[in-house]
Amino acid sequence: MLKIWGRTNSINVQKVLWCCAELEIGFQRVDAGGKFGVNNTAEYLEMNPNGLVPTIDDDGFILWESHAIVRYLSRKHGLGTLWPKEHKEAADADRWMEWYSTTLWNNLRPVFWNLVRVEPEKRDVKLVEDSRKKMAENLKLVESRLADRPFVAGGTLTVGDIPMGVALHRWFLLPIERPAYPKLAAYYERLKQRPAFTQHCAAPLT
Repeated sequence: MLKIWGRTNSINVQKVLWCCAELEIGFQRVDAGGKFGVNNTAEYLEMNPNGLVPTIDDDGFILWESHAIVRYLSRKHGLGTLWPKEHKEAADADRWMEWYSTTLWNNLRPVFWNLVRVEPEKRDVKLVEDSRKKMAENLKLVESRLADRPFVAGGTLTVGDIPMGVALHRWFLLPIERPAYPKLAAYYERLKQRPAFTQHCAAPLT
């Protein structure tokens, strides 16, 4: 059985858990990271020298990096669903995973970290506001993208929606000013209707 190391409130672990639930992949999860530790042990570092979560063991195949894991599982178990069969459609979905990594996360992380994980008196308020504005501009692009499609890569959920979904959950729950993006809000509501998202990604922010 697939084994996953990671805590359930990690945004990166949530991507993998959501993917597994969509594809009905059975797994055993081990609490690791944050208050649980484990990721700083010699045994864990032998698997993942970065000391981060998630890490998976799929019948002896060790893999880390959340997007690599989602791609791997989707190609193996979700070819034609989460991972489109047509190469251009797959590249389109994959593009949005990359955009999350190179653009969206860079602006979401300072907002989330300061408002959720940092004590109020220690928050970098200017960084939060600057990052919020940048993320609002980022999401304007997604709002436009969703004008003629229900999901970022077309008519069905793909790997491209998984990073976007966990990011939007934070965007809509954080106590920040948000521009009115009706397509984006409707998209988030569609994601919240998915049992796999509700189970693994819709918890309060911690």
